[in-house]
Amino acid sequence: MIKLENIIYQLSNLHQLTFEVTDACNLRCKYCGYGEFYDDYDKRENKMMSVDAALKLIDYLAALWNSEQNSSAKRNVYISFYGGEPLLNMPFIETIVRYMERLDCPHRSFTFSMTTNALLLHRDMDFLVKHRFNTLISLDGNEYNTSYRLDKAGYPAFPRVIKNVNVLREKYPDYFEQYVDFNAVLHNRNSVEEIYRFIKDKYNKTPSIGELNNMGIRPDKVELFQQTYRNSSESLHQSEHYEAIEQDMFMKTGSYQSVAIFLHQYGGSTYRDYTDLLFDSTAVKHIPTGTCLPFGKKMFVTVNGKILPCERIGHQFALGSVSEAGVQLDMQAIADKYNAYYDKMERQCSKCHNTRACIQCVFNLVDLESNPVCYGFMNKQDFEAYKAAQMDFLRKHPEDYYRIMEEVIVE
Repeated sequence: MIKLENIIYQLSNLHQLTFEVTDACNLRCKYCGYGEFYDDYDKRENKMMSVDAALKLIDYLAALWNSEQNSSAKRNVYISFYGGEPLLNMPFIETIVRYMERLDCPHRSFTFSMTTNALLLHRDMDFLVKHRFNTLISLDGNEYNTSYRLDKAGYPAFPRVIKNVNVLREKYPDYFEQYVDFNAVLHNRNSVEEIYRFIKDKYNKTPSIGELNNMGIRPDKVELFQQTYRNSSESLHQSEHYEAIEQDMFMKTGSYQSVAIFLHQYGGSTYRDYTDLLFDSTAVKHIPTGTCLPFGKKMFVTVNGKILPCERIGHQFALGSVSEAGVQLDMQAIADKYNAYYDKMERQCSKCHNTRACIQCVFNLVDLESNPVCYGFMNKQDFEAYKAAQMDFLRKHPEDYYRIMEEVIVE
């Protein structure tokens, strides 16, 4: 199970630190993860994150990054800005960027990134370009595809977003080519093919396409959510040229992600370190569920100072907090909390035939605190069907085996 030292290790080697710089937004998207469908987030009050609190957290982490727990001679850390709409709080972003660029942390380099709706891009693009931000622009396809994205007055965002994106491309073509990408939300006014075609044809970019989050749904909004929700794999396979789209999107599709995980866990040629060569991998005891180790991928800090493992987890599961007074992060308590969750799942996971390649996050289970049930559980028959599906995909796409083995990096 997880120990205190595991938490310290993950924080000392953190990959990404994400700040929710504001809970304010200049759009009112119907399907927003902080919108009318959901009830697992803190009340949105148009707050701006405290600079002093953020700096306290950075100093706290820098002490760990400079400590003996640091496992790598040099590591890059992504400093990411999230919202709400992050460009509504540019003073915060500018201050953090300047601070990170002066930070005395010889074993770390820092890359800045942001997810934005692009409505204010014309105002702040020079700063983003100067500091080489990896900029992810939210766009759901063509004008009708994007028609859920409305401003506070009810006017469509699409014309202004396109105008700003076009200005960025024309003014900074090299930056646009190297640092700008697109993400989209799949819903009942678009499809995978429509999103892909629009962004590929207009900007020569391959978008990331995400489904609506199906956790934390308000009971009175379940029916409306189901009407709006679309499954990405089903939508992709309804496309006339789905194989070509799927191959171009590659690891941005469920099929390739599933095969990559399968090869990583069952291919027999993956070793985390040299000691793996000495032991029988079938005898290794796996931690229940596919939940990431705390801070194993990122740390997400809400505008209210709650510290979470990522932005897709309900705010009720905060692991700590930060304020102007300092950082409250009890690592032993975090380890104990995770182990308590694992204990709840141990009986189910011990009988599952796919524990090695499980992707089920414990925080996305219903009734986690009382009687959680994993709907990804596989008996022997289920696992044989899963394995056959992965092998069938590889038989039909033999060249993609080599592509996955050569291009995909798993950390």
